[in-house]
Amino acid sequence: MPHIDFNHLQAFILVARERSFTRAAARLGVTQSALSHTIRALEARLGVRLLARTTRGVSPTEAGERLYASLEPHYEGIGSALAELDDMRDKPAGTIRITAHDHAASTVLWPKLSSVLAAWPDIRIEIDINYGMIDIVAERFDAGVRLGDQVAKDMVAVRIAPDMRMAVVGSPGYLARRPAPIAPQDLTAHLCVNLRLPTYGGLYAWEFVRDGQALQVQVEGQAIFNTTPQILQAALDGYGLAYVPDDLVEDHVAAGRLLRVLEDWCPTFPGYHLYYPSRRQASPAFALVVEALRVHS
Repeated sequence: MPHIDFNHLQAFILVARERSFTRAAARLGVTQSALSHTIRALEARLGVRLLARTTRGVSPTEAGERLYASLEPHYEGIGSALAELDDMRDKPAGTIRITAHDHAASTVLWPKLSSVLAAWPDIRIEIDINYGMIDIVAERFDAGVRLGDQVAKDMVAVRIAPDMRMAVVGSPGYLARRPAPIAPQDLTAHLCVNLRLPTYGGLYAWEFVRDGQALQVQVEGQAIFNTTPQILQAALDGYGLAYVPDDLVEDHVAAGRLLRVLEDWCPTFPGYHLYYPSRRQASPAFALVVEALRVHS
């Protein structure tokens, strides 16, 4: 099957419909000689004559009639589809897919993006909860959310949240049964609620920093989850210590439902960043999403 330029087919359809090179050329915004050259090139490529030219005008040959009958019903649909793309380029519309942790989704993405949906009804936002280090291009996401130090160097990174401090917490009932840990190494004597990471299937090693000294501790416990809300709930229910973002436990600590431990060891990480490919042709909808999420200094 020879490769056919869509513009050549468009030229043929218009000439066959108008039965005139003059009117078709005017519709296309080209000269009659250029249009005639295009039709001859198409006929040469297909190896068959499509249009019969006479002093009274032009009409399709039998082959031309068959080709026109097959192409014409699709021509308007293609035009409509291209027009929709023009609309998407000119106004905010379409679906924006973002992958993020549940904590980022609930504390940053939804609070900021819900107002975008309310203001722009033609925009759809899909948030996929995922802890894996996935390839957003291969998985057809428009953007992802990670902590600032986890974003690949070839991505555009936009800060969308302040720095995030971590906390180790346990219920008063649990800590009444065991002495509170003084150093991260003491966690080996405690039940801890684990996070299962999807990328390699391993358990997340808790990270600590003090006076420039960094430690990672692999903890043990009865309960393992792959999302943060369940980890926090297990700690509230007395099943051990949990390692979670500090903002999630503030109210529980204030109400006495949880107690902080190892506070001087808990690190602060660069805040969440929205990241996306640097070569991306941003749509109006995507630009709105980025601006709604951006932290303005």
